[in-house]
Amino acid sequence: MMRTNIVLNDELVAEALMYSQTISTKRELIETALREYVNNRKRKNIKELRGKIKFRNDYDYKSMRK
Repeated sequence: MMRTNIVLNDELVAEALMYSQTISTKRELIETALREYVNNRKRKNIKELRGKIKFRNDYDYKSMRK
């Protein structure tokens, strides 16, 4: 864990907490926001690969579902 002090926009924090039903602290809010940010970036990077991956002609994705 890394300890740091940051200045947050109070109105933005209050609004974010208002939308959350399970988060009650600023720390939880920031950790959740960071996780969501990282996950969104990972998905974006995967989407950028669309059309760039070539599969073998004999590749059968259904056979791996068993």
